Amino acid sequence: MEQYIIRGGNPLVGEVDISGAKNAALGILAAAIMTDETVLIENLPDVRDINVLLEAMESIGVKVERITQHAVLMNSAQIGEVSVDYEYIKKIRASYYLIGALLGKYKRAEVPLPGGCNIGSRPIDLHLKGFKALGARVEIRNGFIVTEAEHLHGSHIYLDTVSVGATINIMMAAAMADGRTIIENCAREPHVVDVANFLNSMGANIKGAGTDVIRIRGVQKLHKTEYSIIPDQIEAGTFMFAAAATKGDVMVKNVIPKHLEATTAKLLEIGCEVEEFDNAVRVVASKRLCSTNVKTLPYPGYPTDMQPQIGVALALAKGTSIVTESIFENRFKYMDELARMGAIVRVEGNTAIITGVEKLSGARVSAPDLRAGAALVIAALAAEGVTVVDDITYIQRGYEEFDEKLRSLGAEIEKINSEKEALKFRLRTG
Repeated sequence: MEQYIIRGGNPLVGEVDISGAKNAALGILAAAIMTDETVLIENLPDVRDINVLLEAMESIGVKVERITQHAVLMNSAQIGEVSVDYEYIKKIRASYYLIGALLGKYKRAEVPLPGGCNIGSRPIDLHLKGFKALGARVEIRNGFIVTEAEHLHGSHIYLDTVSVGATINIMMAAAMADGRTIIENCAREPHVVDVANFLNSMGANIKGAGTDVIRIRGVQKLHKTEYSIIPDQIEAGTFMFAAAATKGDVMVKNVIPKHLEATTAKLLEIGCEVEEFDNAVRVVASKRLCSTNVKTLPYPGYPTDMQPQIGVALALAKGTSIVTESIFENRFKYMDELARMGAIVRVEGNTAIITGVEKLSGARVSAPDLRAGAALVIAALAAEGVTVVDDITYIQRGYEEFDEKLRSLGAEIEKINSEKEALKFRLRTG
């Protein structure tokens, strides 16, 4: 079982390049199967979730050629199966995008109920509601979501709650439905816009992505395209908070600063200096951070995927902070691990009360999910002594070369597989 071992105490200093957005890439890869022509996708992050989805797509007949580490050619003309194997799907939640893509193109899909991080209830009833509104029959059969339709037709769909997954899934299915579809109360996240832009580049007719109303006029056929995925705003935000927590000075490159506004606003509030450029953001933390309150909200509010990272920074800030999680109910599981490192935290329902301490100390901790795992690495980088982080497979789901990028900024971090390797690290860095 791989672990990260980290000796904390070094400020992160330097420049780091951000990879393509995992959450955009998952939707775009699924949408790529909606044409029989060859599609080139660039700026693809080389992370576990992406690689698992590509394997799942190959298993149903998609031809995938990885031409570089970050670019793939895909051709879906030979898809012979619309049923996806559970072995792939249990590993990643976003596999459900294959339902919308397969249903839109082939008018039938069989995809197992999804897996992914255990961060709380994420029902897919809104997805199914949307498919039904477009004319599909939907049932859960032997653990599979089975959807089929003689033909799909446009519809007026109102989402009861803002859902990124449902917005993208319904948008894909509606792209090749007869007539006009209007989706209201849509998610506005940058990756929703990126998937819409990708579909449009293949000939879809989607307007309004990035607002709360998306209008789609169905087309009969989609064609080949070449497309580059947007930078990952969550990876960028993670490095920005790593700079803050370690009293560092980091230039985060290959980003869209507009996508980072909520994160940037909080960094300024807690006492960091933030300088924006056309495609980069520099974060400098020259003094002890100060407390603030934060509540997670759908975009353009503060992202739930950035909640653990700010939680770690606030654990080192002067004063008491309140973090309210309004999206996922299990997102505070990392707080117990943070307390093992000396943080003073109290969780009450969907609220965490954090009283900042001057320093954290190294301990053995376990990553409970993807973003919390990355946050615990940040805590370890800021702590005195050595920390071992278990269950890093969660982190590898969404961060490309995380340890290499941190080492390039001066972090003492290694991926290890044994106690012998841990001892070598302690001796070398002690």
